[in-house]
Amino acid sequence: MKLIECTEEKHTTAILDIFNHAIINSTSIFDYKPRSVESMKPWFEVKRKNNFPVIGVEDNDNNLLGFVTYGAFRIWAAYKYSIEHSVYVHHEHRKKGIGDILLKSIVAKAIEQNYHLLIGGIEGTNLDSIKLHQKHGFSHSGTITQAGYKFGRWLDLAFYQLILSTPDEPIEG
Repeated sequence: MKLIECTEEKHTTAILDIFNHAIINSTSIFDYKPRSVESMKPWFEVKRKNNFPVIGVEDNDNNLLGFVTYGAFRIWAAYKYSIEHSVYVHHEHRKKGIGDILLKSIVAKAIEQNYHLLIGGIEGTNLDSIKLHQKHGFSHSGTITQAGYKFGRWLDLAFYQLILSTPDEPIEG
C-alpha cells in the first residue's frame, strides 16, 4: 500500500464509487441519492481552490482503497483554524489498517498547514469510526441528536475533535 495525492483525472471514478456505496448502503453520509460524475468536478475545484488535500491509499496495482480529505468547518473568519475531515475506506478493504494510515496522514497534513482543530462528524452508531478516532486521540465533543433521517430512522451526529499544537502564532483577520 502507498499514500498518494488523489487527482480528479485519475481518481474521480474510484472516489465516486466509494462515496456512492456509502450513500446507498450506510449512514456514514447523510445523503439519499448517489452522486454523479459531474458533481466531482466542483468538489475537486473546491479542494484545489482552498488547498484542501485529498489523500488516498492505493494498492500495488494502483487501485484506490480509501481516501481522506478535509474542508472548512464554518465559513466565518474566526473559524479559519478549524477544519472538518472525512475518512472513507472502500467497503471491500475495511479492517486492514487503511483508516489508521489515512487518519494519521490527514492529521500530519493539518499540522503542516497550520490548522488548530480537526473535527469529525460521525453517525452515532458508527462504532468502528468512533473507535478509530479515539485510538488517534480524538475526543467526543458533543452529539446532535436526531440530526438526520435515513433508512427509516433518526440519526445522531457525534462530533469528535483533535486539538493540534499549531499554529505557533495564530492571528485574527
